Amino acid sequence: MDVDPLTAATLGFPKLRYVFVEHERRWLCTSLPNELVTEIEQITDLYVTDTNLRLRQALPLSGGASMLRLSRKVDVDASTRLISSIYLQTSEFDLMRAALSGRTIIKRRYRIRSSTEVVLAIDVFEGELSGLMLLEAEFPSIKAMREFEPPGYAGDEVTSDHQFTGGSLSARGLPQLNAKRNRV
Repeated sequence: MDVDPLTAATLGFPKLRYVFVEHERRWLCTSLPNELVTEIEQITDLYVTDTNLRLRQALPLSGGASMLRLSRKVDVDASTRLISSIYLQTSEFDLMRAALSGRTIIKRRYRIRSSTEVVLAIDVFEGELSGLMLLEAEFPSIKAMREFEPPGYAGDEVTSDHQFTGGSLSARGLPQLNAKRNRV
């Protein structure tokens, strides 16, 4: 699990058995390796105002039904977060979407083939965030996260830069990229 139960309880997750612990790192992405793409989803996220809640619709572009869910995500640190989710039926999703206020982010998520147990995805943002591409890597353990060497299409790492979290991007928009950072 890698998260202390007392820390989880302090963050509002009193029962760790109902929580997913995510270990993730993020990089600005320099290119999309089309030959490694295994799946593409159109994702619309509503970040609910003044909460840690996110309402997500993920539509597989190869066909099939959208995955609809309400998630609560809280950071333990820059690369570890606690997540709990409720999967919704269309009528439930529509009801929540109509009742909740917040800021929306739209992106395409490209799932990338990996030769390891690391899950890779590149998010290509649309609308106000157009031009931003982020590579995300999810790890099964802290050890795997520490040992990971990013692929050649990864630019500067932004894991510890709060400006590149979904909540911050929805609230503040595209961060200013300084000259040192890759421009996407």
